[in-house]
Order: sequence, then C-alpha cells, then structure tokens
Amino acid sequence: MADGTITEHMPVVGADSAPVGTVDHLDAQDTIKLTKDAHGQHHWIAATEVARVDAQAHLHQPAAQAMQGWMDTPPARE
Repeated sequence: MADGTITEHMPVVGADSAPVGTVDHLDAQDTIKLTKDAHGQHHWIAATEVARVDAQAHLHQPAAQAMQGWMDTPPARE
C-alpha cells in the first residue's frame, strides 16, 4: 500500500479505474473487507494489492482480475 490511508466507505478501483467495491473496514491491517455486493456477500482482498491511495484505493491489477482473486470468506488468523 502506498501514499494515503485506507478508510471505511472508500471506493476501491482496479488499475483500469473500474470499480471493485467499497471498503467496509480493514481486518488486522493486512486485509480489506469490502461492503456487501448486490448478492449480499462480503469479499476480502489483501491490502498489499493496493498500489496507491488518494480519494480511492487503487489496485495494482484491473478490476476483473481483482474480483477473480478476491476471497469470499475472511482469511484464517494464526
């Protein structure tokens, strides 16, 4: 992650500027939990996927690729 701070309700966009979701909150500072999608499902992405932060969290990869790789359940904690 680079530049700013990821905050609740911040838009998340792919490298192609297409929307991925909206931040619900950070889980343990290393995983971003997104708000529920149209099907009522939360998704999680690694905070390391964020390239930069301004008014939005910009990912390293295009939106479609990010959505293919997101998690549908919270990551396991050690």
